[in-house]
Amino acid sequence: MPRNTVPTARTSRPFMQRSGVRYAVVGLGHIAQAAVLPGMRQAKDSIIAALVSDDTLKKKTLSNKYHVPQAVGYDAYDELLHSGSIDAVYIALPNDQHFDFTMRALQAGIHVLVEKPMAVSAPQCQEMIEASRRSGALLMVAYRLHFEPLNLRALALAETRKLGDLRFFSSTFSMQVREGDIRSLPESQGGGPLYDLGVYCINAARGLFQAEPTEVTAFAARSEDVRFVDSDEMISAILRFPHERLAVFTVSFGAATRAAYDLVGTKGSLRVDPAYEYEEELRQQLTVKGRTTEKTQPIGDQFAAEIAYFSRCILKRREPEPSGIECLSYVRLVEAILESARSHLSC
Repeated sequence: MPRNTVPTARTSRPFMQRSGVRYAVVGLGHIAQAAVLPGMRQAKDSIIAALVSDDTLKKKTLSNKYHVPQAVGYDAYDELLHSGSIDAVYIALPNDQHFDFTMRALQAGIHVLVEKPMAVSAPQCQEMIEASRRSGALLMVAYRLHFEPLNLRALALAETRKLGDLRFFSSTFSMQVREGDIRSLPESQGGGPLYDLGVYCINAARGLFQAEPTEVTAFAARSEDVRFVDSDEMISAILRFPHERLAVFTVSFGAATRAAYDLVGTKGSLRVDPAYEYEEELRQQLTVKGRTTEKTQPIGDQFAAEIAYFSRCILKRREPEPSGIECLSYVRLVEAILESARSHLSC
């Protein structure tokens, strides 16, 4: 078998080759309405074929807006998977529902693009990977910054040693969440800033260093704010990478909006601020030998880019990146950070 190709899924159909990949968007919350549906409408080789939600008003409004031929409730999800009318699903549900809805799709031979985190535990991630292998259906996690031009430029700068030998990475990502927001659910349900915001800091460090950390230590903080009864307000972590490099980051749901990182090498530094957003311009400051140059990336459709990429992977039968295996590594790292943070609780 040629490298990077995968077995054909049981439900692959000639229709995809003629008209594109037919998606069902599962979950119609903010991310689906603000980003996934608009992006899918713009993505090449991608068709919005169905919506899945129990909210009747959302289904009607969004079906009309995007001319979607069918909209069903969650109780009809399995029927939709076996109907022959879709080829893939984009799962935009709360974190603790990713595993169940992904497994059901993969077992039906339907390709899956799932919002991050892939799942809320490493064993769940492993099961998802195995289900994908058994069925031949592709599995990808929606790390949109893998397709963002300024982020790709940062990776190229790191790889070409423009900054010299990379030494350390530091990042902050914070926002104020509303009381009752699902992001403040317990960690067992995928709540807290590490699962939601930490992915960006961790993946930036892993990508820029092109390595996996070998050691972690972390601290968590929780104020008396009623928003954080069940989850941490913020977490700070230090990651040790091979060749004695360090990454430090803090993520918070109880601080002013911030989304930036610095990468520092022996010859120069790179600052990206903002770094992780999709609704505003991203900016880079590159400083080498005392000279600073700036680059701004206009607002683009990061979701359209990742969806179009996944559709190409399906049509060409290529394993996507980030794959389930890469995302399993991230979830294992999250678990290690949380374990370290708990070990540092006051006696």
